Amino acid sequence: MTNRRSKLLFHKITHWEYWPFQIVYIPIYFLWSYYSIKAKSIFFFNAANPTIKNGGFMMESKKEIYDLIPQQYYPKTELIKEGTALEEILNLIEVAQIKYPLIAKPDIGLRGSAVKKINSITDLKEYANKANFDYVVQDLIPYENEIGIFYVRYPHEKVGKITGIVSKEFLIITGNGFSTVEELIKENPRYEMQLKVLKQEYGKKLLDILPKGEKLNLVPYGNHARGAKFIDGSHWVTPKLTQTINEMCLQIPGFYFGRLDVMYHTVEELEQGLHFSVVELNGAGSEPTHIYDPKHSLFFAWKELARHITYMYEISVANHKNGVPYLLHKDGMKEYRMHLEQSNKIINF
Repeated sequence: MTNRRSKLLFHKITHWEYWPFQIVYIPIYFLWSYYSIKAKSIFFFNAANPTIKNGGFMMESKKEIYDLIPQQYYPKTELIKEGTALEEILNLIEVAQIKYPLIAKPDIGLRGSAVKKINSITDLKEYANKANFDYVVQDLIPYENEIGIFYVRYPHEKVGKITGIVSKEFLIITGNGFSTVEELIKENPRYEMQLKVLKQEYGKKLLDILPKGEKLNLVPYGNHARGAKFIDGSHWVTPKLTQTINEMCLQIPGFYFGRLDVMYHTVEELEQGLHFSVVELNGAGSEPTHIYDPKHSLFFAWKELARHITYMYEISVANHKNGVPYLLHKDGMKEYRMHLEQSNKIINF
């Protein structure tokens, strides 16, 4: 056991993608300070996306963002307030025609924490009883692939650009007919680092033997913190894909900077605007997550982070000149304290 833990620790140390973001971002803090001095506001990001609370950097509501997006682009979604009775939740789901399995996740989230696939009323009851925060329930998107598309558009422009694409490999194991699910998980260090959480979620099911050739998707959403492998797909950017994404983003009022997490069937269909759905739209707090491709160095990550923060600063300044106020310091600090409180709730879910 000690030897296995040592190997996992060594894997984390030698792969910067697992390092705490506070360490990864050290050089970026200096760039942020520089732009804050120029803007005369630490919270200049508030102006990046004027229609999204805090520009989408912190304390933004997923449901409020979904409401900005034309309905055809995202799954049926309902907001559930903390403490809502199960009977009322079931009624909301029935009226909205949301079917099992469905997804439940915090309305104000944090890097995929507390996102859960709900297979039954029993699962939903357990989630509702445990959640000490507002959350959304939504249809499980039927497409098998997921990417993150980073979109940037300056306020004076009618055409934005895609500045990066990340493809996501889910945490999927394949049975061999004799190994348990847990044993299969331990074959991959990336997967094994999720074992503690998977044990809480699957319990004794991890002792099942998966038939030869059968695949099991242990985490049906592409979140790096939950074991998904991120692959740089920026070479997929084409004029047609840019046109499709731009046409959609122009229909989202006040959206200039952020990442669209999208599930889709095929890249070719996505280019044509067919068979895809927006999982989430992330604003000023978005990362260009293609940096987490294991092939990329930390220096590449710093370069991309700096490039995108520069975009955000320039867009924020342009919107500010058009009359969008920056967040006052006292209001920004209040929002930040609320963000920390919310984060603690979700992490400890």
